[in-house]
Amino acid sequence: MTVIRKSDVVEDFHGTKVADPYRWLEDPNSLEAKEWAEGLGEACDAYFEDTKTREEDQARLTELWNYPKYFVPKRVKEELFYQKNNGLQNQAVLYKKGTDQDSVVIDPNKLSDDGTVAMTNYSFSGDGKYIAYTTSTHGSDWQEIYVREVNSSQDLNDHIKWAKFTPLTWAPDNSGFFYSRFPEPGSVSEEDEGNYSKVYFHALGTSQEEDTLIYEQPDNKELMFSPFITHDDTYICLDVRHGTAAENRFYLKKLDSQGDFTRLLDDSDAQYTYIHNNGSQFYFKTNLDAPRGRIISIDLENSSRENWQEVVPEHEDVMHGVKFVNGQFVIAFLHDAHHQIHVYHEDGSHDKKINIPMIGAITEISGKHNQSEMFFDMTSYLSPTVVYRYDFTSNELEVFTQSELKVDTSQFETRQILYTSKDGTKVPMFITLKKDLPLNGENPVILYGYGGFNVSLTPSFNPAILRWLEKGGIYAVANLRGGSEYGEQWHRAGMLENKQNVFDDFISAGEYLIEQNYTSKQKLSIMGGSNGGLLVAACMVQRPDLYGAVVCRVPVIDMLRYHKFTIGRFWIPEYGSADNPEQFPFLYKYSPLHNIKEGQKYPPVLIATAESDDRVVPAHAKKFAATLLEKAHEDSTIVLRLEAKAGHGLGKPTSKLIDEWVDFYAFLDKELG
Repeated sequence: MTVIRKSDVVEDFHGTKVADPYRWLEDPNSLEAKEWAEGLGEACDAYFEDTKTREEDQARLTELWNYPKYFVPKRVKEELFYQKNNGLQNQAVLYKKGTDQDSVVIDPNKLSDDGTVAMTNYSFSGDGKYIAYTTSTHGSDWQEIYVREVNSSQDLNDHIKWAKFTPLTWAPDNSGFFYSRFPEPGSVSEEDEGNYSKVYFHALGTSQEEDTLIYEQPDNKELMFSPFITHDDTYICLDVRHGTAAENRFYLKKLDSQGDFTRLLDDSDAQYTYIHNNGSQFYFKTNLDAPRGRIISIDLENSSRENWQEVVPEHEDVMHGVKFVNGQFVIAFLHDAHHQIHVYHEDGSHDKKINIPMIGAITEISGKHNQSEMFFDMTSYLSPTVVYRYDFTSNELEVFTQSELKVDTSQFETRQILYTSKDGTKVPMFITLKKDLPLNGENPVILYGYGGFNVSLTPSFNPAILRWLEKGGIYAVANLRGGSEYGEQWHRAGMLENKQNVFDDFISAGEYLIEQNYTSKQKLSIMGGSNGGLLVAACMVQRPDLYGAVVCRVPVIDMLRYHKFTIGRFWIPEYGSADNPEQFPFLYKYSPLHNIKEGQKYPPVLIATAESDDRVVPAHAKKFAATLLEKAHEDSTIVLRLEAKAGHGLGKPTSKLIDEWVDFYAFLDKELG
């Protein structure tokens, strides 16, 4: 394998000496690191030169992607706003629905020449006159805030920087909005640029420097604050979080109060999601004493814990999301990883189940407490988004918008099965394939997984997967522990010291597909991104004999140093920290970077990362590739795909998505035969 410089860096972790010979690759600006990356880029280009299917896949994926994509609309006053992508637009466009013709409010495709500036969030003022929106450039998590007048489609001079993941919450008088941001770079040390979250109020027509500080907690610099205003325009509230921990805090005060925020929930003992308030009576979805979720109420006038009331108890299915519409709780329950909708009265009594004519997943419900209609979407592995409108007055459900595909998906089917993991746990898996495909053990398979951060892998549509199915492939998605498919217990069974359960679940999924003759070891590929990149890397290192190919996307790889980069420290509640002597052993035991064996023949691996990824920095992928190139058997195939003008995936333009899948399929076709 290629020989590159190895430094003599050795770190002592609680008495264990760990070498880190490629730490110099962590500096993306060093000339040596750039030259090395350029060399791997040339090797990547050379690898793809002799692939046979790229032109055909490029043409067909472009055809498959070229269909209208609709998003859930929002009603503001009497106006209806919605996003739509006509087909191959790099970014979806925001429209206002008109009587005769719909008008464009924001077209993000005009924000850059190549579609790499995305609109990532937006919020209308209560009178519908203005819209505040955030943009991300090259997939960065850093966002900038702008304000546009809706009727003229002209931006104001308002411009705010240094925001990440912020809501935009308008004041009731429409004079401005609340948001959160981080310190200006250079005003704090580099490692603190993602700390010291502060909440501000921005008055329209003023500069960022004039914004009013609403809240900060400098003595607890890692807390992040998300402001919002209650439905009755009475209270300003803060959702308070420490990193990606599910447990949160909740502060509030009256909008007209000059006093401090009341720390209503400050123990970080569970997850509390505000739903609605009726005066001083506040309703929350929580997993406190209810791993699958329940609704409780807290009276601000009598808020001690013994006075909390249960409104809707825990059910067999996970209470995945709750919205208060038409004076009722609309609850999306997660039943074996797909959604069902039930409606409850404010007193907690059950009203009805809304019968949805498809099995799939909901990504958004739109509606307000005083509106008698709601919109929601459903999607599945074989159906793009269908947007429904439900009328509470007539109890009628109708299709509001629906995409028309240029391919007949009735030739395919999705099966849901339960397989047994290493410790006997039953794990669900979706398998999508051609209806008449023979199960002869010869079919190429993509096995996809994530398994972490309380994220559920519910059915979702990706036009690229249709191409895989057309080529005779099978697409399988395993609902591993670490997600929230079965509530907080399912999540906790796959985090911290239990992380090996996730890898065991995924390995067992692959073994099941082979045992049931869906595929063979030579035809089985695994794919995952981010935490899923960690998943496939760990499984590749632990069971190199099981896979024919690996697609490892924007992966977390170095589990001893991940928390040293950008926002990695926020993942400590999920992964643990090598700085902790009790947590170091289990991290070191599975960390993909530190478990690559000398001389081992590994399955062909495509490691895909992006230059602008400021969530999972490219150093993870680079160090993984360098170590594999050094240690793996010389017959191992290691390809590093480093993408320019792209990040972790946020707002990635359509053109880049298609190019990415063209490379994935070229790699899989070549390696799986």
